[in-house]
Amino acid sequence: AAFWREWRVEQAGRGERPGPVALIGHSMGGHLALRALAQGRVDPDALVLSAPMLGFAAGGAPFWSQKALGWAMLKLGDARRPAWSGGEKPASSLHARKGLLTHDARRYQQEMDWRAARPELAMGPASWGWMAAGLRSMETFMAPGVLERVETPVLILSTAADGLVCHRANLKAAQRLPHGEIMSFGPEAAHEILREVDAVRAPAMARIEAFLGEHVALPIRSDLTRAL
Repeated sequence: AAFWREWRVEQAGRGERPGPVALIGHSMGGHLALRALAQGRVDPDALVLSAPMLGFAAGGAPFWSQKALGWAMLKLGDARRPAWSGGEKPASSLHARKGLLTHDARRYQQEMDWRAARPELAMGPASWGWMAAGLRSMETFMAPGVLERVETPVLILSTAADGLVCHRANLKAAQRLPHGEIMSFGPEAAHEILREVDAVRAPAMARIEAFLGEHVALPIRSDLTRAL
């Protein structure tokens, strides 16, 4: 919200014509973008969410049990301690991590190159404090009437094969949003939909382009989107 306010002030200071403005968020960034929108802290003309983390992929464990575990672990020790060892998901090795994220070896290798050049960018496991805070934040979406009040057009890209995000939660969110749309993928797409193989990424980008063209009339250049 602070970034949004500062950017709007800078935009006005440069004399730029306000809007149309689209906000795009991925994973937990998508979670935060939707929460900020639902709470009236940002005001884009359209919102695009790529695999938003509106629920954890917890192997079918009900939400109340996830929340109870998070609460118990906070009571038992330092909230900053890792919730597991390894990568971003329990029991995930670096090799298994690629399968969680994308089928495209070249685009995955780009991230590995960044890790080598900038080791501080590498992510480890989440803390119990992060997990508990995430669950509390997810409750804000579950509350009756929260998503139903969002009048902004929202496009959600989600995949049933996501090993990090709960696909069912994203489907429910799209149904509750008055102007919500969803583009669902299956086993052909992992969590990083916009870093997937071209057979997945190209239709996803085309859907985003069509959505923005319909709702905010943004002049998206196809040659630019192909290059990103």
